[in-house]
Order: sequence, then structure tokens, then C-alpha cells
Amino acid sequence: MNNTSRRNFIKTSGAIGSFFILPSGLRAKSPNGKICTAHIGTGGKGRIDTVYLAKHDNVEVVGLCDVDYSHGKIDTWSKQFTSATAYQDYREMLAELGDKIDAVSISTPDHTHYPATMDAMERGKHVYLQKPLTHKLEEARHLAKFAKEKGLTTQMGIQNQSREAYRLARHYVQEGILGKISKVYVWSFKTWGYDGEPFKEKSAIPDTLDWNLWLGTAPVHDYVSKVYHPGQWRKLLDFGCGTLGDMGIHIFDTPFKALDLKDPKWVEADCRAPNGFGHAEKNMVRYGFKPTKYTTDDFTFTWWDGTDAPRHKNNPDLMLPNGDELPKQGAVFVGENGRMVLPHCSMPTFYPESVIEKLPKPDIEGVDHYTQFLDAIEGKDQTLAGFDYSGPLAESLCLGVVACQFPGKRLKWNAKKMKVTNLPEANPHLKGKYRKF
Repeated sequence: MNNTSRRNFIKTSGAIGSFFILPSGLRAKSPNGKICTAHIGTGGKGRIDTVYLAKHDNVEVVGLCDVDYSHGKIDTWSKQFTSATAYQDYREMLAELGDKIDAVSISTPDHTHYPATMDAMERGKHVYLQKPLTHKLEEARHLAKFAKEKGLTTQMGIQNQSREAYRLARHYVQEGILGKISKVYVWSFKTWGYDGEPFKEKSAIPDTLDWNLWLGTAPVHDYVSKVYHPGQWRKLLDFGCGTLGDMGIHIFDTPFKALDLKDPKWVEADCRAPNGFGHAEKNMVRYGFKPTKYTTDDFTFTWWDGTDAPRHKNNPDLMLPNGDELPKQGAVFVGENGRMVLPHCSMPTFYPESVIEKLPKPDIEGVDHYTQFLDAIEGKDQTLAGFDYSGPLAESLCLGVVACQFPGKRLKWNAKKMKVTNLPEANPHLKGKYRKF
């Protein structure tokens, strides 16, 4: 393997270290003036992020990191980016490459998002971070605050936000063609939960995987083949945020941005009783928000995930005419003048068609989410999903995840104090616990 470093280094005393902050806007000393990138997590979605960032003409890849050399395709990447150094430990990469890095992409299991992002930002690095931003609500608040204080360019990987369909949907809602919105229903058929017992098996750890690094700051679990890594971690409380974190963050995004929704006033969930190990396989989560200029005063927001979502008893808001069927995942906006159905990753449909049939199509096109991030680093653009926006969005999502640990109870939320005011036992779920590793 080319340029591979496995050297040990002095680890910080806690999960999040303190590092010298580079002045905002300082660029790495690349001889060709390019944006120098390092990539944490290069398999799965990380492969896509690496490809799309690296293909930009003004990018030079200097660092590649994955805890599993095989799944992360490190040998392949090292042949493609011959000037890049490969690592298994992101802390080692950030410490050794230091000022050679301008920006970092992070595409790892949710529990690693916060410590890896803070390590990068404390070193003055711009960050492209995969959804759902963080594993815990408090982490999202801190990332947004820190990025703002240090003037760093950030982007969360909700690339659908930048596509034409979602941009058009936001435009139509804000133009008022549906009137004020009274209800939003959002859902996904996916079942990123686990209703079974904790795993008792123990498998041999592959030679290419550093299991301790994969666990990172999370509690210790024995390695079980094809259970935690590479793809099932979303289902489990210690590592992921369930279907809410996988798909909810995408599908919440358009209603949040279009309706200018802010912090929830309350949230409540309906699901099976918590088992202390996995997220429920089927969830219903309802939110209450302060009205905005785009909503009615009695506005409500409802999410379903799992089999047969959205699970409703012939709710007329979700019954479509002409035999039309709802998409497997998406959103319905119910307004004073009609409804808009927005399938995930597809163009909106309006009921009745008359609300839009005479309107000219606006001159709105999709933009490249990755290019937007890189251009923003150079002061040529602004990110649509920077932590200033995606942080509060992630907070609302994480609050829903917490509510699923207290089914049947309405959690009253004080966003300013970052506190559930009526159920003190919910508040510890807002924060992470960080193992030294």
C-alpha cells in the first residue's frame, strides 16, 4: 500500500482534544493552489462522497482514512490518488497531515460524526459531513455553534436538497399556491430498527478491520460478522439514529426549509417499548411547532417509518383521487387550497391540478451539492446545508429519536435551555458518552 502510515501517536486525554485553531480562510500550502482534501470513511456512501469531491478540478486528495482497508477500498484509492497518504485512524491522519489539509469529508457511522468533525474543525478544517449530522442532539448544537464561531465552511450530505425537484417544491410552497399549510405528513417504508434481543455471538475480526477504531467513542461490543459493520449499525442505539436518521433527515428537509420551521415546542412518539439496544422497527412521531408565515396556527407535522408507512385509517389527507397511490417514501403538504405530494427524489404532484396548471414553470435548476461546498470554501458561493441550517434540523430529528424511547408521552421542549421540561429522565438521552479509545 502506497504512503500508508500506521504509527502510534499520543492520544488526547478525552474523546475530543484541544488543538490550535488556524485562522479562518487559511489554505493549505498546496504547490498548485488546489483545495487539499482528506476523507474519513471511504467505503459505502464515503466512496460516493470521495468520488464527487475529488473529481472537482481544483481538488487534490492528500489523505484517505478507513478503519476497514477492504471495505474502504484503500488499495484502490491509493492507486488512484498516488500523492495521498492512507490511514486507519482519523486522529493520526489529521495530526500528521496538519496544515496540508484544507477540507475534510466524513462519512462514517453516526456515532463517529461528532468526534471526527470536532477534531477536524478544531484544526481549522472545513467539513463536508454526512447526514444525519450527529448521533445526539447536543452534538448538533455544538457543531453549529463552533463552525459559526470559527468561520468555517460546512455542508451536510443531504444532496437531494440541491436537486431541481426539491428546490421547485420549496418555491411553490413559499409562493403560496397551496395557501397556508396546516399539516405535513412524511414517511419512509424502511425499517432501520431492531426489535430482537442483543447479539450474543462473537466473530473473528477481519485482518483488514480495526474493530476498536470502528467502535471509537461508543461502548464496547463484540464484533459480530455482518451485524454492526458494514451496514446494520443504523438499527442500533449505540451507533445510529434508525430510519429517522437515514431517511427522515432527507424527507424532513424540504418541509423545514420551505416552511421556515424552527425548534419544536413538543414531540411525541408511538412505537414499541424501548429495549435498550435497538431502535423500533416501526415508529410514528408527531411534532408541534410555532406557526410561521407559511403555516396555519394549528400546524402539525407527522412522521412514520417501517412497513406500510404511512399507517393511517383512511385519513382523507392521504387518500388520492383517480386511483393514484402514495410513494413508498416522501411527503404530503396539506394547504388551504390543495395538496402537494412530494415523492423522495421526484417531482411534486398537485391535487387539484388546477392550483398549478396555469402557472409558468420558474427558472429553477438543480445545483451540485459537492461543488457548492468547494466553491463556498473559496468564497464563490454559500452552502445550502451548512451547520447553521442543518444543525437545528438535526436537533429536531434527534429529539424525535429521544421521544421514541418514551412512547406515548409528549415531551415539552425548551430549545433555548436545550431541555425537556416535563420529563427529566429524557434529558440524558440528549447527550453522548464518549469512551476513550
